[in-house]
Amino acid sequence: MADDIKPRSTAYHAPIPTPVAAGVAAAINTAQATTAVPRTASEDSRARAAARAEQLRKHWGSDDYDLPQGKFDFDPRIVPDGWSYQWKRFTVLGQEDPAYQTRLAQGGWQPVPASRHPELMPQGYEGETIDRDGQRLFERPLEITLAAERRDQKAARDQLRQKEDQVTGMPAGANSPFANNNRGKPINQISKDYEPVAVPK
Repeated sequence: MADDIKPRSTAYHAPIPTPVAAGVAAAINTAQATTAVPRTASEDSRARAAARAEQLRKHWGSDDYDLPQGKFDFDPRIVPDGWSYQWKRFTVLGQEDPAYQTRLAQGGWQPVPASRHPELMPQGYEGETIDRDGQRLFERPLEITLAAERRDQKAARDQLRQKEDQVTGMPAGANSPFANNNRGKPINQISKDYEPVAVPK
C-alpha cells in the first residue's frame, strides 16, 4: 500500500454547511436590533440559502464550476503523481469474486485507501476502501498501467493483422481460382475508412 503518498486533497468537494455565515449572521443581528418588525420564516430561509451559496462560491472559486456528473467520476487532479486510478469490479449481486480479486492483485492493483480521499465518501464514513455499486477504486503505478495498455494494443493489432492476412493471403496451389493474378496483387483486398462516431449525450 502506498502509505507514504501524501493526500493531495483532504477537503470535502462541497464544504460542510454552517448554520449561517459569520457576515450574514452579523447582518441579521443588526437588522433585528434596529427594527421591531419580526423576521418571517421565509426571510430566514433566504438568508440561510444566501449564506450557503456564498460558502460554495468561495470553495469553487467562481460560479463557473465543473462538478463530476457520473457516479464514478472524480477529479483526476486528486490522483497522486506517478499513479493511476481505475474502478474495478469487486462484487456481483452482492457477492465477492475471490478469483478476480486475486487477478487484480497479481496485476499490481491495490485498493485506494478511503483516508486519502474523504471527499469521495459520505461524511462520517469509517470504511477503508472507496466503493460504488459493486465497484472499488484501485491504484497502480502509472508506468505499469501504460505498459499494460501498450501490450493490449499490440495484441489487438496483431490479431487484426492476422485476420487481414487470412483474407488477402494467396491460398496454396497454382491452379487455385484465388491465385495471385491481379497484376501481382491479391484479388482479395481490404480498405479502411475512418470517420467520427457520434457520442450519445
